[in-house]
Amino acid sequence: MNKKQIKNVLFLLATAVIWGIAFVSQRSAATSSMGAFTFNGIRYLMGGIALIPAVFVFRAIDKKKGVYKDLSLAEYKAYNINTVKYGLISGFILIVASILQQKGIEGMSSGKAGFITALYIIFTPIFGIFFHRKPSSIIWIAAPLAIIGMFMLCMVGESFVFTKYEIFVLLCSFAFTAHILYLSHITPKCDVIKLCCIQYLFSGTLSSIAMFIFETPSIDVIKDCIPQLLYSGLMSAGLGYTFNALGQRNFSPTIAAMILCLESPISAIAGWVILKESLSLVQWLGCLVMLIAIVIAQIPTNKNKQQENKE
Repeated sequence: MNKKQIKNVLFLLATAVIWGIAFVSQRSAATSSMGAFTFNGIRYLMGGIALIPAVFVFRAIDKKKGVYKDLSLAEYKAYNINTVKYGLISGFILIVASILQQKGIEGMSSGKAGFITALYIIFTPIFGIFFHRKPSSIIWIAAPLAIIGMFMLCMVGESFVFTKYEIFVLLCSFAFTAHILYLSHITPKCDVIKLCCIQYLFSGTLSSIAMFIFETPSIDVIKDCIPQLLYSGLMSAGLGYTFNALGQRNFSPTIAAMILCLESPISAIAGWVILKESLSLVQWLGCLVMLIAIVIAQIPTNKNKQQENKE
């Protein structure tokens, strides 16, 4: 592994840690009576604002590399228009996923929410069939394992408990799957950093409007949750995405996904250490089974390698 690849790995590890700990911030805000729309509205506006400097930095880097030199003025304008259009659509999908996740985390531990959310890593190749991307055969081993792991994770005592909160987070995982598939389809056609900045600002705006319609935001609650909002907005959305973008540049997407899946166990450990959350032995074993399923889903096969080479 050369120095550049080591930097990629470090950026991706930092991303996994930041995103894993973010579940603690979300859980802490949820238990402080902050509504899901209020939380997401504020944090995504903060994240979008935090990414504005990155937009100019990455655009300057791309111009220096001559990324846009072959585009005419009309093509460059169309490129920017597409970026805005795609950013608005992805922002809508993102806020749907985030609201479902935040509603779900109101009634479960941060670690449990992290593992159920991470099922998108398995759902993505399966639903990629609709985008004419056939999943490798190994995904059919990972999927049943993930279901078994989620069953164990939902065990309370000797009973299987699958409440509306688990349903919300499971639906959130499907929504994140849609978000990933959509981004993989449109990112070659637009400025990725600018797109993410737009999607965060749009998500934050939509959630803020809904906040005044469906919730009664409290200034006192918002003040009490400033640390959680700062972390989720600046660290998770702003810095986390930037590290992710830097880490995945010219790096194997399969290895990147395997590193990022560490987000799940980190969320469980962070919840245990910071919030003193506890899971039963069966639930911890369920986490382990789900982690194994997630890793198996990312094992490279000849078909994966051929697909990566094409892309």
